Amino acid sequence: MRLLLTSALVLVRLGFTAAQEGLTIEVIRSVYCSLKTKNGDLISVDYNGTLTDGTLFDSSYGGSSPQPFVFQIGAGEVIKGWELGLLDMCIGDQRKLTLPPAFGYGDHAVGPIPANSTLIFYTELMAIGGAARPSK
Repeated sequence: MRLLLTSALVLVRLGFTAAQEGLTIEVIRSVYCSLKTKNGDLISVDYNGTLTDGTLFDSSYGGSSPQPFVFQIGAGEVIKGWELGLLDMCIGDQRKLTLPPAFGYGDHAVGPIPANSTLIFYTELMAIGGAARPSK
């Protein structure tokens, strides 16, 4: 029940327009905190990006030196779906973002991503600014 409420609150905070246009935010894990992501924050995110058929096209977990992706939210450094879908998160929160083309790359093909693709990202917020998740 709490996850459904949290998910609904996130959509309300993002605005009705985002929900209408097909951006879907599913809260996988929600953590209580006092520090949540907002525009202007430097954030660190672990993620897997897939197409709707399950094809993995990008991941922060792969390669020879896996590390979270770091960017400033709200600065136009990433696709629109990430700018909206990663707001109001706590360190340790996990979300599944389903992005229609308008929130991804639109009618442009980018690397292994065909034009007009719906993208699915499994994300986990690892840090906000200098604050990281406490080690277990």
